[in-house]
Amino acid sequence: MAVETTLSIIKPDATRRNLTGKINARFEESGLQIVAQKKIWLTRNQAEAFYEVHKERAFFDDLCNFMISGAVVVQVLQGENAIAENRKIMGATNPVNAEEGTIRRDFAENVEANSVHGSDSAENAKKEISFFFSELEIVG
Repeated sequence: MAVETTLSIIKPDATRRNLTGKINARFEESGLQIVAQKKIWLTRNQAEAFYEVHKERAFFDDLCNFMISGAVVVQVLQGENAIAENRKIMGATNPVNAEEGTIRRDFAENVEANSVHGSDSAENAKKEISFFFSELEIVG
C-alpha cells in the first residue's frame, strides 16, 4: 500500500448546510489526514477551467453554475491508498446508487448536488491538487 494524496472538494450544497465538519470527520475516521484546506468561492472561469474535461458534455454549464453558487472547501487528503479510500467514503456519484453510510448517500441532495468531489486517479489528483494549492500550502 502506498501513501497518496488526493483532492477533495466539499461542494456548495454541503457547505450551505454546514456539513463540512461531519464530512471531514468521515475522512479522518477512515484514516485519511487533511493536509491542506481552504474555503473559497470559485469564479466562473475557475469552474470552467477545473471541469474542462467535461466541456463537451451536456451537463457542463449546469455543473459550472452549481459550483459557483456558493462557497466550497477544497482540501488535500493524504493516507494509504487515499484516492481509492476517498472514493469509497464518498460513494457513487448518484446518491441513489451509493452504499449506506457513504457521504453521498447520507448528505447529497441529488446527482448534481452530491456534496463532494474526489480525484479519480493519481494523475488527476496531481493535476487537481496543483490547480488549488502550491506545495508550500500542503503540510503533511
